Amino acid sequence: MSLMTVGTVAFDDIETPRGRAEKVVGGAATYIALAASYFTPDIRMVSVIGDDFPQEELDHLSEKGIDLSGIQVKKGEKSFFWAGRYHENMNERDTLDTQLNVLADFDPHLPDHYRHTEFVMLGNLTPAVQQRVIEQMAVKPKIIALDTMNFWMNTAWDSLMEVLQMIDVLIINDEEAKQLSGEYSMLKAAHAILDMGPKYLVIKKGEHGALLFEGGNVFFAPALPLAEIFDPTGAGDTFAGGFMGYLAKTQEVSFENMKRAVIYGSAMASFCVERFGIERLKELSNKAIRERVAQFVDLVNFDAQL
Repeated sequence: MSLMTVGTVAFDDIETPRGRAEKVVGGAATYIALAASYFTPDIRMVSVIGDDFPQEELDHLSEKGIDLSGIQVKKGEKSFFWAGRYHENMNERDTLDTQLNVLADFDPHLPDHYRHTEFVMLGNLTPAVQQRVIEQMAVKPKIIALDTMNFWMNTAWDSLMEVLQMIDVLIINDEEAKQLSGEYSMLKAAHAILDMGPKYLVIKKGEHGALLFEGGNVFFAPALPLAEIFDPTGAGDTFAGGFMGYLAKTQEVSFENMKRAVIYGSAMASFCVERFGIERLKELSNKAIRERVAQFVDLVNFDAQL
């Protein structure tokens, strides 16, 4: 049931039409680990931070049962920082500032017990760093999932193609799928991407739900209609955490179980956007998650006579 996430632990300044939050805790690994912690007790984080990162935030992660021995702390240096402003539609944003800081020369080193992890979620980092993590595994994981972005498609294509041959699940958004495949149709894009190496592909479509592909199989999950969205930051990573956390909990690798994992990932992402940063993820209960998943089931549950 062990799950390892590799990615950023960061500070964010976020401005949305609903308000502004300064220097909130974020980062892909943070969102993924917190979301997954509601499903499986053995979560392992790999990241790098400066000594400016609050100890109380690390303590909170530890209290959630998250193993932090894979996080490097660089004395006298600053943690990764990102600032962005969202447009009124919440689908578009402008990056105002990016400070790589400790992330600029991040070279992950896995503690010995991390090398036997069963489920691995590689957050959005350079393909070369993602590959270095895979190469340190002592035993082949049951599932290796990976997130990437347009920037790496533009600047590290060859490395990206190499790492795609080493994974089981690729999780990207619809614009990234179009660029990676060169196809506008999501079905054609999926077939092209699956030919690159992954067995499963998840295409996130934001407020329009998510698609799951495997061979000739396709599954669509809706997004939950919400009255108000405060902050979309980290929703995709939260989806990945819920998705992989559910797979780690159930220990079943199949298209049918992946379908359920997509619903659980979507449910977790719907919580994430209700508050700034990770605040909503800190206070969830298993009861709330079950009720939210039931709402997703109700969205698509119907009877039909043909």
